[in-house]
Amino acid sequence: MQFVFTEEQILIRDTAREFCNEHATSARVRAALAAPGGYEPALWSELLTMGWAGIAVPEAYGGSGLGWVELCLLQAEQGRRLVPSPFFATAALAAPLWLQVATAAQQAEWLPALVSGAHQFACAVTGAGGQPGATGLTATLTPHRAGGYRLTGAANYVIHGQTADSLLVAARAPGSTGDAGLSLVRVPADARGVTRTAQVMLDLTRPMSRVEFHAVDLPAEQVLGTAEAAGPALATVLQLARIALAAECVGGAEYVLEMTTDYARQRVQFGRPIGSFQAVKHRLADMMVAVEAAKSAAWYAACVAAESPAELPEAAAIAKSNCSDAFFNCAANGIQLHGGIGYTWDHDAHLYFKRARAAATLLGSPAWQREQLATLMGLGASAAPPVY
Repeated sequence: MQFVFTEEQILIRDTAREFCNEHATSARVRAALAAPGGYEPALWSELLTMGWAGIAVPEAYGGSGLGWVELCLLQAEQGRRLVPSPFFATAALAAPLWLQVATAAQQAEWLPALVSGAHQFACAVTGAGGQPGATGLTATLTPHRAGGYRLTGAANYVIHGQTADSLLVAARAPGSTGDAGLSLVRVPADARGVTRTAQVMLDLTRPMSRVEFHAVDLPAEQVLGTAEAAGPALATVLQLARIALAAECVGGAEYVLEMTTDYARQRVQFGRPIGSFQAVKHRLADMMVAVEAAKSAAWYAACVAAESPAELPEAAAIAKSNCSDAFFNCAANGIQLHGGIGYTWDHDAHLYFKRARAAATLLGSPAWQREQLATLMGLGASAAPPVY
């Protein structure tokens, strides 16, 4: 299979790269880390104005009506510059949840607000321990008086949970297991019984929160779609999100390779640029091979997301595991090849290393992804499943 970007996709990529290079400079990224919410509202507003939040949302709801390849292009370009914004939580998680789970009336009511940024959503789709997938969900949704429901439990590592107006919460019916009995509900962030606590994260560019639900009463209309029927759609959305994360990892790894190669050309030791030393050349060559292999996995998976849903679980697991490993290895090598300056706070190398480590764990570690892949291949689960 030969993959080539279309002219439109190349234009999207080049425009996004130019914008991120200009507006997501190191100084602005670092300033955003200290801002309330962990991102710069003015920059996010510009992204909304350009229609990025609705890149894969149908035009009927105010979106661009494009696909997952185009969304992944934007995710990759933001990964190159570590853009701190709610883009991933909004476009790669919340939007597909509305599209996959909600009724047509619910989509018409809320998707335009998501696309315009008038209403910000965060997605509580992990359990109290943060495990990926349906098996880790611990929040419960039980029928309550007057045809409503009561939500109890917690979700950890909710991306941009502190600044969201509403939370999309995955919860299960009491006694249910696996994909069965899962519902998705919209919970106003200021609802009675909701507690949000900012977490101290390794990756400062992607703030997360722990959200607890203490007997939160919800009317029936706040259930997206049909109660206890969201399991398959939730699994699909998480696979799509893993592909978007894989694209982000490709962008970050590619930028680290470029940054490190430029430094190796400029840094002189013993009267020669360090890039002329064979050991350094070998490290850079290994990084390049890892980046190119990761690109193949990521863009194949993005195409699968758009064209071949049956292959989605396999492609998502391959892309997330390979691209996470590539980014982490490139970030680690980048720090070492930069020498002393690479270990300092003033250099951006540590920001890429932290993003790489955190992104690898988010929505399932490479080991967890390979366990899912082995199961899909019929090899069976291991006696001791890997930690997520």
